[in-house]
Amino acid sequence: MTTLTYILTTLAIAGTGLIAGTFFVFSIAIMRAFDELGDENAAAAMRSVNRVIQSPIFRGVFMSTALVSIVVAVMSALNWHSPASYYILAGSVLYVIGSFLVTVVFNVPLNNALESGAVSWPNYYRRWTLWNHLRAAASLASTCAFALSFAAAR
Repeated sequence: MTTLTYILTTLAIAGTGLIAGTFFVFSIAIMRAFDELGDENAAAAMRSVNRVIQSPIFRGVFMSTALVSIVVAVMSALNWHSPASYYILAGSVLYVIGSFLVTVVFNVPLNNALESGAVSWPNYYRRWTLWNHLRAAASLASTCAFALSFAAAR
């Protein structure tokens, strides 16, 4: 494993870990807590979160982790003979598809529907949380795959 691959994979581990933790907390606590507030208050709380979470810090980590994942995936494909490459490619695919694309294709449109009033809280809560569970699991699996690449590189 080259020094650049090592550094970028370390950044991928940090990014996927942060995102996995964020999604995990939403799945096990935040969404359930919001649901206990009643439909109107839960929807208002989630709309607030959806606005606040678009901060440069969260967006930066979320998007730069996708970019780093794509870069290390390409580097791994070019260095396919390395045992670490399989893990790096797996970590990249898990994050880019299971976290980033799921967010863009499913969670964000649901957030927009909630903001516009086009979806009821119970329907939103059920669907959004299901996709969030997938994002959390994919992000955690991605973190593990990236970490395993270090062991494979020895």
